[in-house]
Amino acid sequence: MLFQDIDGIFSARIGAGGLGREEFDSFLARADHSLASLRHSYETGDLPLLGYPERRNDLEICRSAVARLRKGAKDIVFLGTGGSSLGAQALAQIASWRDPGYMRGKAQGGPRFHFFDNLDGLSFARALSELDLETARFICISKSGSTAETMMQVLSVLETFRQNGLADLIAHQILGLTEKTDNPQRRILSAEGVEVLEHDPGVGGRYSVLTNVGMVPALFLGLDPELVRMGAWNVLRPLTEGVKAAGFAPALGAIANVALYENKNINISVMLAYSDRLERFTKWYAQLWAESLGKDGKGITPVAALGPVDQHSQLQLYLDGPVDKLVTILMSDAAGSGPRLAQDLEQDEEIGYLAGRTLGDLVDCEQRASAEALMRNGRPVRIMKAPVVDAHMLGQLFMHFMLETIIAGYLMQINPFDQPAVEQGKILAREYLAKL
Repeated sequence: MLFQDIDGIFSARIGAGGLGREEFDSFLARADHSLASLRHSYETGDLPLLGYPERRNDLEICRSAVARLRKGAKDIVFLGTGGSSLGAQALAQIASWRDPGYMRGKAQGGPRFHFFDNLDGLSFARALSELDLETARFICISKSGSTAETMMQVLSVLETFRQNGLADLIAHQILGLTEKTDNPQRRILSAEGVEVLEHDPGVGGRYSVLTNVGMVPALFLGLDPELVRMGAWNVLRPLTEGVKAAGFAPALGAIANVALYENKNINISVMLAYSDRLERFTKWYAQLWAESLGKDGKGITPVAALGPVDQHSQLQLYLDGPVDKLVTILMSDAAGSGPRLAQDLEQDEEIGYLAGRTLGDLVDCEQRASAEALMRNGRPVRIMKAPVVDAHMLGQLFMHFMLETIIAGYLMQINPFDQPAVEQGKILAREYLAKL
């Protein structure tokens, strides 16, 4: 099970930079009210997100679509941005593949996977030129069906098929996923005979990883979507059974963030994960937290970080810079993993301490050392431990941080589900495009 330790946020542990216990406890009643509201939403179905951990009746449609597209496929290309892609990328890392570029890789001897979530004309043109269209499959994900970046990609793919004389393959090679409305993506793909799955209209993109938005990629990757949802249910279940905030990890995490923000001016939340397979999870978290809570002149800025590498680029700032950050150290059971060094190295005065140790032993010690060093320097720290990094654990992480984000929004009197300011940039971009 996912484990959380917030002792490192209190003044008794870190000194003046931490919270007094009474400051923290003053938020508990407010958090209990938030949990009651969430429990009501679960019982009435007003917040569809909360129904997905127990849901299974939608998975057969996903399995059927995936089985059809996967036959003969050598490349699976996911088109989408933000919440339509980051959760799937986090799942992909659990399937044991990683690449610092376009997340290309191979899972369990199957096809290669590509996530094109950022729009870059040169990169996308090169990718299309390198793909064998006859063995490539494209999954196009957009909740609204009108996201400009995704539509540019989708239309470019369709045009590429036509230019190569392969228009008759479009219906077989492409899958759409969008709301069941008369939106551009559904309209254009349906006209080509493409199967289009329905995006739940009640679940926003950044909260959609437990829906078919995340489960379709999970199936392509060879993961069991039921395990992901079971992990999420393990976190959600206490809420449905009437747990109080004092005994509910997502509520305690939300209080830690908001109490430090309001009482100690801690306005940056660093997610520092010590596992390559959680690197994209930190990106998913950053979008969820930023887009949900940055409103009305309020907000806690998220920072995605990866250990140990970012100890060499960011930790100096965290240890000796402004006291304005809550650092969450997301630990894994790294000890004993990786190559083991020869014992005879112990004779070397400089690196003898590495003799007989595995790479994972060093990572394990470094993640614990980072947490302790931060606390000794009076910096607020939360420790989270994910003993096993697998589909079930990732489901727990997804649900924990979605609930933590929602509860934090309620505590800050912010609507955690909208993103009104983003629309202005979209409108301006369309105006500029019209003038080109």
